[in-house]
Amino acid sequence: MRRDWQLYVLLAPMIIWFVVFLYTPMYGLQIAFKQYSLFRGIDGSPWIGFDNFVALFSNEYFLRAVKNTLLISLYSLVFAFPVPIILALMFNEIHHQGFRRIAQTITYLPHFISAVIIAGLVVNFLSPTTGIVNIILDRLGFEKIYFLTIPEYFRPIFIGSNIWKEAGFDSIVYLAAIAGINPALYESARMDGASRLQMIRYITLPSLLPVIMIMLIIRVGQLIEVNFEYIILLYQPATFETADVISTFIYRAGLQNNQYALGTAADLFNAVVALVLVVGANWLSRRYSQHSVW
Repeated sequence: MRRDWQLYVLLAPMIIWFVVFLYTPMYGLQIAFKQYSLFRGIDGSPWIGFDNFVALFSNEYFLRAVKNTLLISLYSLVFAFPVPIILALMFNEIHHQGFRRIAQTITYLPHFISAVIIAGLVVNFLSPTTGIVNIILDRLGFEKIYFLTIPEYFRPIFIGSNIWKEAGFDSIVYLAAIAGINPALYESARMDGASRLQMIRYITLPSLLPVIMIMLIIRVGQLIEVNFEYIILLYQPATFETADVISTFIYRAGLQNNQYALGTAADLFNAVVALVLVVGANWLSRRYSQHSVW
C-alpha cells in the first residue's frame, strides 16, 4: 500500500461511494421485519417477523407489479438484447471509415440524452393532437390514437424507445470484442472461398460468444430491475395495468403512502430475486458454455 498509495487514493472515492450509498443503508433492511414507526425509529420499532412479506404477497397490486416487471424484462431480453450484437456486426462490415464513424456517432448519441428528454420526445411524438405519429395517421385516413393512455401500447413504446436509446452505446462492447479477433482467421476463410455471411457465422459469432454470455448473465441479473425513472415519466393511472412495476410499487407504497415497512420488504424481495437470478445464470453459463463472470 505504501508503494502504490496513488492508486489507492484514486480508488478511494468509489469505495467511499459504495460504503455510504450501498452498504451503510443496508442497516435499514431490518425495517422489512419490523412494525416500523417513523417516530420510534428503526431500533425502537417492534419486530414482527415475516408479517410484512405475508401482507406483500397478499397485495394484488404487488403481484401485478411483479408480473409486469417480468414481462417487460423478458420482452426486453428477447427483442432488445440481440440488437447491439446485430449493430456491431453491421458496423464491422462498413469499410468506409468516414461513413462508419458518422453511423456510430448517430447511434451512440441517444445514450447521452437524459431519460427526462427522451420521455418528453416520446410524449410529443405520440401526442394525439400535435404528435407527428398521429398527424401521419390522420393524413393516411386513420383515426388518431392517444397511445400513452392505452395499456396495450405501453410495453412496445417503452421497449422500443429503450432500444433506440441504448442499442448503439451497448454495441461498443461487442465492437471491442470484434476488434480483438485475429485477422488471420478472416484471411484464411477468404482464401478458402468463404462468404461474408459464412465468416460472420463461423468466426465472428463464436469469437463473440464469451462476451455475449457475460452480458447475458448481467442482463438476467437485472430481469426485475426496470428503468424506474423512465417508467415513472411515461406511465399514468390509465396504464398501471401493464406499466406498474416493482420499483414504482415501492415508490408509491414507501414514499407516497408512507408504508415504509412494506416498501422495504418489496425492495428486499427484489434484491434477493436478482441475486438468485444472476448466480443461477452464471452457474448455467459455466456449466453449458464454459464461460462465466466468476
